[in-house]
Amino acid sequence: MEQGAGKRIVVIGAGIVGASLAYHLAGKGADVTLIEAEDIACGATGRSLGWINATYAGPDPIAQLRGAAINEYRRLETELPALKIRWTGALSYGASIDDIAQASATLLPRAEILAREPNLKHPPQQARFAAEEGALEPAPATHALIAGAQSFGARLLTQTRVLGFTLSGTQVTGVETTTGIIASDIVVIAAGIGTPHLTALLNASLPIAAAPVILIRYKTQADVVRGIISNPQMEVRRSADNTLLAAEDYLDDTPQNSPQAIALRTAKAIQNELHGIMSIEPESACIGLKPVTADSLPIVGFLPNVTGVYVCSIHPGVTLAAIVGRLASEEIIDGQSSAALAPCRPARFL
Repeated sequence: MEQGAGKRIVVIGAGIVGASLAYHLAGKGADVTLIEAEDIACGATGRSLGWINATYAGPDPIAQLRGAAINEYRRLETELPALKIRWTGALSYGASIDDIAQASATLLPRAEILAREPNLKHPPQQARFAAEEGALEPAPATHALIAGAQSFGARLLTQTRVLGFTLSGTQVTGVETTTGIIASDIVVIAAGIGTPHLTALLNASLPIAAAPVILIRYKTQADVVRGIISNPQMEVRRSADNTLLAAEDYLDDTPQNSPQAIALRTAKAIQNELHGIMSIEPESACIGLKPVTADSLPIVGFLPNVTGVYVCSIHPGVTLAAIVGRLASEEIIDGQSSAALAPCRPARFL
């Protein structure tokens, strides 16, 4: 607590990444203000499937981060009872056996696949099962992290847009907002797809694109899916309120590929894949915009051209929020540079 005591830190962005940063920084004694242009979890976080997916097929520069993601969420569960995670495991198939073998998961035969997901109509001969993986409800999890930060004294300002930054030479000294200037020693930018606009105000151009995905919520029979299922026909899980969640790729803006049209097509695919679905009705279908960099790796670290600005742009945000929140807080407060974050530095683009 002592090293962070009194250090004024402004975190921009109240998605799950910004919430994790605020929680970990405030827990180290920093004077944290979390600001959000709209509402909590209103961006990509609120439109995420919530899968804590720590496995990855093929070479992975951030394997160390993914490998630590599960344990960090286990830690957060003990610290924040309101953070609810369902550790159901994740079943994936449809890729080649070579891809499956490269991922750190168990290969299950058909009988064990059906034991885990008995409603599958077309179970494969083999599937990858990651027993340690699970899912959370992203918006409630974000609220739980922010409540934890507030218990350490952090302040939350929603409906507060950033207009610019105040500087003394190359040192950023504050954040100009629609409600006034907030003085700072460190500014942490975790604003998702809004990050490149904010860094551009500091003459730092970061190649972060808005990658659209579609999240669909269905009303259907309860418990047709036990865990997380990912195959070429569907990527689904059961939510805490017993609705069925599905994630789909965004194709284009034509009427036949609107979120509502894709929701109806996906519903038919789900019915074709699962027994026990007598009816399935889309409750909502919305587009989420993920912040994806030019090299598909996160951007985490201090901007090199100014002093006092730390950037956190992460995809996959849900998976990495807990581990990056802890490691970034250690870098910001304790000065402990993390080797796991070395591939993620913003300097590689600047």
